[in-house]
This record gives sequence, structure tokens and C-alpha cells, in this order.
Amino acid sequence: MSYNIFDSKAPAMPKPAKGTSFCKLLLSQASRDMREPLVPMAIPALAAHLTDVEFMYSDNKYYELCGQMGHLIGPSGIGKAQLTQLVEAIMRPFRDHDEIEYKKLIDWQRQMKTKGANKEKPERPDVSFWFPPADLTNPAFIQNAMALEKQGGRTQYLNLPEVEMANKMCGGHRQVSQTIRNIYDCQRAGALRATAEGVTGNPILRVNITFSSTPEAARAFYKKDMTNGFFGRIPFAYKGRGERIGKIPRQGSYDEEFLQKLDEYLVRLDNCKGRFVVKPLNKIADQLAEEMARLSDLADDDMLFELSHRSIFAAWKKAATLWILNDQTFTRSIGEYMVWFCYYDLWSKVHVFGDMFKLDDAPSEVTRKNGPANMLDDLATSFNEQQLEALRLERGKSKEGTKHLLNVWKYRGFITYSNETGLYTKTYEYLKGNG
Repeated sequence: MSYNIFDSKAPAMPKPAKGTSFCKLLLSQASRDMREPLVPMAIPALAAHLTDVEFMYSDNKYYELCGQMGHLIGPSGIGKAQLTQLVEAIMRPFRDHDEIEYKKLIDWQRQMKTKGANKEKPERPDVSFWFPPADLTNPAFIQNAMALEKQGGRTQYLNLPEVEMANKMCGGHRQVSQTIRNIYDCQRAGALRATAEGVTGNPILRVNITFSSTPEAARAFYKKDMTNGFFGRIPFAYKGRGERIGKIPRQGSYDEEFLQKLDEYLVRLDNCKGRFVVKPLNKIADQLAEEMARLSDLADDDMLFELSHRSIFAAWKKAATLWILNDQTFTRSIGEYMVWFCYYDLWSKVHVFGDMFKLDDAPSEVTRKNGPANMLDDLATSFNEQQLEALRLERGKSKEGTKHLLNVWKYRGFITYSNETGLYTKTYEYLKGNG
């Protein structure tokens, strides 16, 4: 397998190479310690520039590239604000558009105030905001989605510096789960909504969205939503504090030279239209599906397996965006980033939420001790059935599944069995791939 999601260290990001030179530009002004999480977190902002674009996935269905999300998790003071600085550079065209729309709205409000009670009121102008403010209310969010759909299906992008701000946007925490699922699946809002002007609608939610928070806030936010599909739809990027180093991280500035180079790539996103089938991306998705099945078998964890499906899909969408940025050309480096996106998301989930996968009362301390883990790695090179049974019981699993897991490991080629000794032994191929 490509990466070890059970390791304490995050999967190492591939170095930008042929086809992913944009990533080098993207990270050129970020501090060195924050470069790893910024690439997957910046892609939802980039993909918001796409309109009328669909890609065929491995299931032979076409999907829009909207619905991309990300949650940046890290301790206070780690540098999460660098995401906002990068996003503002990417979203400058959206800001310019929205300033014009705001002026239309302000002019209308001024006219409304000057008209007497018996005077005919002017109609509200058709305005839509591509980069709404983070404190957007739920009625305004739905109204904006209606306007964007009416004007051709543009994607709105939101960057929420605190994950709890999603409650206001969705109309309360109970509504967050359904709203996020509809965003991810590019579905309609799910109910007719009334605006102040009496307009009702049920728009398709074409939205890209990113959140930021500390690990503690993230755990509290998702605690009751681990199994309803909401949690699995959010790709995560976790950055730990690391060692104590007495140096202030150095950041660059998004100067005119940077912005000019960035705009050359944004034009590629704006101009891309149509339906596409990128077979190499789908081939990698199929390969990842097999790897995720093997990975889940090593941990004997069904929830990890279920989470992996959407991790693959989210990674595929990100890679499709890189394909467009590379002038609609696939390279090996794009494929390497797609694999990394998937593993980095799952590593982040295991590292921050692993002990909550069991769905019991999770401790407040962030720990992986009781979460998914590669059980075969925790056994000696040669072991017997009783040793695996004891390990399963220690992990809170039933002993009845021991024989089945051994058969799965043999089928996968992870182990062999000796009738003479009664021992199971890890294969050379397994040891080489996990060494």
C-alpha cells in the first residue's frame, strides 16, 4: 500500500513535478510547516471557478466538480489563518464580482427607504454572490443558491474560519448534516424556503466549502454524526503542533508577480466546459478501492472501509481539478497527488477521530490508541490463532471473528499457514510492502 495511515506521521506529500507545477506556485508563499495541508484545502476554492463541467467516474456516471469541501484541523496558533490568505488570492475575481452585486443591493435598499408607504416599491434586483461572507444566514444562503441556479448554476464558495459557523449557515446544528450531504451530492436543498419577498424555491446546492478548527472543536462538532454520512463526506487535513522550535515561521506575500501567474491558471478553470472522461484517474480510483479493502481487512474495521469510498471520490475530484489546471493533460504526478489526497484524508480521520469510530463515549483527549490499527503489524512475524484472538479482545472485537480474519489475510496474501507448526507467518510480500 502507498502510505501507512496508522503511523503517527502524516503521509508525505509528493513533490510537485511535471503536471503539478501549479502546486509549487500555490505553496510558494506559505510557511514551510503549513504547506502539506494547504494543497487539498485550497482546491475547493479553485474548483469553484468551474461551471458546466462534468467528469465520468469509475461507476460510469457523470458528476459535476462542485460539492468539494475540506476541514483544516490544527491546534491554536498552528497557522490555519494561512488558508484564508491563500483563498483570498484565489477568489479575487469573485470578490470583484460580489462588490458590484453588493452595490446593486445597497442601491435597492436605499430606494426602498425613500419610497413612501403608498408608493410602488422597486423589485429586488437579481443579485448573486459567488464568495458570500462567513456569517451568512440560512435564508440568505438558500436565496443565494436560488439566484445562482437562475443565472446558470454558478458555484458559491464559503470559507468558514470556525466550523461552528456552519450552524448559522444551515439553520442550526441539526440541519448541518442534511445540508452538507446535499452539498456533497449536488442535490436540492430539500425543502421549499420562503424569502422576505415571498419567493419560494428548492435550488440545487452547488457549493464548495472549507472549515477550520482545533481538534477539540472538530471532535465536539462531529461527535453525533459519525455514522450518518455527514462525517464521511468531509475530507480532512490535520496538522499537528510538532516539536517546539523557537523560530517564527516565515511567510511570503501574494504580490503582483504571484497573482499574475495564478491568474494564468484561473483562466484555464474559467474556460473549461463540457464532459470529460479521464481514464487514468478512474484507473487509480479502482486501484485505491482495492487498496482500501486491503487496508480495512488489516484493521478489520467496517467503518474505515465505508469512509474510504468517499475519500476516493473526493480525491478523484481534486485530481480532476489538477488535470484541468495542467491544461487538461494527465501526468504521473497528478496520479500521485490523487493517491496522497485519499490517504491524507483517512490518516487525518484516524488520527483525530479514531477512538470515536467505536461510537461510544469518546474521551476528550485526542488519541489514536483505541481507534483503527493494523492488527497484523502488532503480531510477531509468526503467531498462532490464540495470539490474534487475544489481540482482538484487547481491541474490543469479538473472538468469533478470528478465524474469518485469518482466512481473509491468507486470501490477501498477507500470511501463510504451516500445518507442521500450527503457526501463521507474514509473507515476504507483506513485510516488504509494510516495512
